[in-house]
This record gives sequence, C-alpha cells and structure tokens, in this order.
Amino acid sequence: NHYNLLYREEEREMIPLCLDMGVGLMPWSPLARGLLARPADQQKATTRGASDTFTPQWYDQDEATRAVIDAVGDVAGSRGITRAQVAMAWLLSRPGVTAPIVGVTRVTHLEEAVAAVDVALSPEEIARLESPYRTRPVTGH
Repeated sequence: NHYNLLYREEEREMIPLCLDMGVGLMPWSPLARGLLARPADQQKATTRGASDTFTPQWYDQDEATRAVIDAVGDVAGSRGITRAQVAMAWLLSRPGVTAPIVGVTRVTHLEEAVAAVDVALSPEEIARLESPYRTRPVTGH
C-alpha cells in the first residue's frame, strides 16, 4: 500500500478491507519520498529533492502538506528525535501495518527506521500529526 502521513487515502477502503480479511499491510514510501524527513522549506536540499520530478506528481505542495510536515517537526523537536522516526512511529502505530518498506541510502537512515520501533506516540501526538491532513485524489495506482 502507498500509505504515510501525506497520503492516507488507503484508510477509506483498502485498510478496512485488509483488516477484515486478516491481511497485513506492507506500506511503501513511509517518508513520502523524503518529504517527512525535513522541513518543507528544505525539500530541495538533497540531490534527490533537487532533481526529483516524480514527487510533485504524488504529493501536493499545498498548505495541508506543509502543515503535516510542520507537525512532524513539532513532535520530533519536542521528543528530541528525528522527523523520520516520528513519521515511521506513526505508521507503525496504524492498525494492520506489519512491515513498512523502507529505502535507505545511508546507514543512519536504517538506524532511524529501526529506532522508530521503540517510539510510542501519545494520542495527543497522533492527533497533532493527523489533524492537518486533507483528503486527496487517489494517486499511484
């Protein structure tokens, strides 16, 4: 499933169906192609961010997207952990998610993904992360 804090459309039909049928979820793009790993104003700071023409096709660069990215930063800052850990911890807390598919280019990326297993977000933190989300057209399928 394509599922992360910036693309939650799977919550409408697919995830409830999988839960009902006892099928585990292996979401891909848990960090939304890196958008959830850095502040909105630093999205072009990496080689991938500066050259990626694919990301804008999947993720709107609107106020709701920026608000979710900011919320991830707020929770990470208050916890003293990385944005990637917050985004992964949220995904790991979702019903049915068994193993997110992560793509790493550095050992530190893998370490952050593994460390997210030990992050338990509070209901208030989850609400902070989820509240700015706005529904989107289904993409990528």
